[in-house]
Amino acid sequence: MLIPQFSDRRRLRIFIYCIENYMRIKVREDFPDMKFSMTELKDKLRSAVIKNQAEGLLLSGGLDSSILASLRPNIKAMVVTFESYGEDLNYARYVADFLNIEYFHKLISAEEAIGSIPIIIKALKSFDPAIPNDITVYFGLKLAKEKGLKTVMTGDGADELFAGYSFMQDMDNLDNYIRRISYLMHFSSNELGKLLGLEIKQPYLDEEFTKFSLKIKSDLKLRRGTRKSAAFRTASEGKIWGKWILRKAFEGVLPHQIIWQDKRPLEFGSGTTKLREIISAKISDEEFERKNRLYPTKFMNKEHLYYYEIYKEEVGDIPEPENDQKTCPGCGAGMGSGSFHCKVCGHVLEHSRV
Repeated sequence: MLIPQFSDRRRLRIFIYCIENYMRIKVREDFPDMKFSMTELKDKLRSAVIKNQAEGLLLSGGLDSSILASLRPNIKAMVVTFESYGEDLNYARYVADFLNIEYFHKLISAEEAIGSIPIIIKALKSFDPAIPNDITVYFGLKLAKEKGLKTVMTGDGADELFAGYSFMQDMDNLDNYIRRISYLMHFSSNELGKLLGLEIKQPYLDEEFTKFSLKIKSDLKLRRGTRKSAAFRTASEGKIWGKWILRKAFEGVLPHQIIWQDKRPLEFGSGTTKLREIISAKISDEEFERKNRLYPTKFMNKEHLYYYEIYKEEVGDIPEPENDQKTCPGCGAGMGSGSFHCKVCGHVLEHSRV
């Protein structure tokens, strides 16, 4: 993004003020029934950040964590990448330089990553295949601990509340789905933070901000891009963007390439998705078939089996459902009556995303 050069901060503030007012008026014109303004959305999130202040931030350079960084001057950012893979470091470095904040980078090796899996599975009491994501979070929090920090902020909840996932584009009643998951959301950063003696702060999950976000209709969260403007660059024409309203609210605050970047799942941005290939190679086809028959759990793939055997060693047997719980069809563990995702094995009920 090309940003005009200003000789003093007063002119810079005037420029940003003009952008914000242009965007607010433009959105009002496009959506006359909208009950809030861009400024209100930013103010609500700023208040949530103030209420959930932290010394450090897990920064991927993606939209959610970058917005939090823009609202928390002088925060220390933690960036994690796996060996030579992933794009997060480039984005995070760009954001840190743009906002003039300090960042620390942890480059994890395959040996370190695989060695952390038993620790993570024991802490989470889960063999959910999302482990590569949890590895990224674990090393980010561990880095914060090594730097002497006691509180760390995360971008947890933004994708869920603002329709950041691609599968949400196919839902018939997205508003209902978002409202439903808002009561069921759970993030591994909480357990991993507790394991490391850190307090985790999650501004997007602030009660007041969550209630505010649920009042925003899904057609403002998930929206097709419009034609580019010569004066103000907007989303690509024809492309469907998740978190549209969140992106629009922070135009003029963060560079265009940060606001309008595609979503990178944590494991892809950090590069830990490469671990899936490394782990799967540890189990032969014959072993997978044999153990698939031996164990009562329905394994999604070799990697899932690998995590399960560590779970058995570190945690023990899968807990049976309690009186008020339903049974997970994947592993037999108990699931809450309103849940559609098993926290133990990661199984997702087929009807949950319709």
